[in-house]
Formats: sequence, structure tokens, C-alpha cells
Amino acid sequence: MDDKPIAWIGSSRDDVRRFPREARRKVGLELRAVQRGQEPTDFRPMPSVSPGVYEIRIHVPDAYRVFYVAKFEEVVYVLHAFQKKTQKTAKRDIEIGRQRYKTAQHYRQARQ
Repeated sequence: MDDKPIAWIGSSRDDVRRFPREARRKVGLELRAVQRGQEPTDFRPMPSVSPGVYEIRIHVPDAYRVFYVAKFEEVVYVLHAFQKKTQKTAKRDIEIGRQRYKTAQHYRQARQ
């Protein structure tokens, strides 16, 4: 099976590029696993964003998060990437994830 390509939604790619080197490296390894149909080492579902959306958790020593959806056959959508500064995910980050999920759905409809 070929690796699924990644589609970066909004500023998600630039946001990951602003992470510290070690966090970027770990995000890359985790996304590569997702592209191959495997599970990341530290992740959780994010139904508050949308069903099928997951959060990759990176600790280096600060906390970083990446929302993605991989349930579609054609591509892995990376929706949002951010540094997490509190225990609870900020409403703003959840809302960004929701909006970008809608954008990903529009991309899918346009491709069909």
C-alpha cells in the first residue's frame, strides 16, 4: 500500500514549521505513521472538533498538538497545529479545527 499524501489545511504547515526542531521531527515521524495507516504513538480522538478527527500529542518538554483526519481514502488532512499551554484545549483551537475540517470537506467535494 502506498503512503497517503498529506493535505495541509490553512496555516497548519507553517505552524508546524514554527515548532522547535525536536517537536517538528516528532510530528514528522507521527504523520509518517499515519500516512502508512498506522497509529501515532500518543494520540486521542477529538470528537469536539468532528468525528474522525484525532490529536497527535508531542512533549519536548513543552506540549504541542496536531489535529488531523485520516479516515478518507485519498489523503491525510492536517487541520491545525499549535503549542498547548494549558491542561484543557482552548476553545479557539477547537474552533479552528472545526472550520478547517469544513474546508477539508469542501476540498473533497471539489475533487469528486
